Amino acid sequence: MSRLSDARAGAPAATAVLPTRRYAVAVPELDDLLAAAAQEFEPEIRRRLGGLLGGFLRAYLPQDWEFRTDRGVATLRVGADGATSVRPGPSERPDVTVEIAYDRLARAIRTRGRSGADAPPPAVTTHTAKGRAAFDYLRGRLGL
Repeated sequence: MSRLSDARAGAPAATAVLPTRRYAVAVPELDDLLAAAAQEFEPEIRRRLGGLLGGFLRAYLPQDWEFRTDRGVATLRVGADGATSVRPGPSERPDVTVEIAYDRLARAIRTRGRSGADAPPPAVTTHTAKGRAAFDYLRGRLGL
């Protein structure tokens, strides 16, 4: 983090904490995009939790996936019960971090394809073993 202070004459000293990366903290467009995708796969997750493999799947939940784009940062969470939620900003403990151009992410989610040869591929960092397993399984559903 970098810190800035206002040292103008007569002005009270103010300190702001700024992220060292170029990402904005929250953008409604990103939140809405991820929430729409989450609504599509939440029923499948919940159905699988109730099936024969439910116990196996539960071992991989909850999960936080942090999406960092040129328009902001948001976290997609899948809870232990399969419920999905999206919140603005980074996760304190992400299982997966995906750094991707917003337009490419939007196109990938919309088409479920890895199109976008004109854009750099997403940079994916898996922070946990359960995150790696889930990403390998779900990447196609998100078009990544």
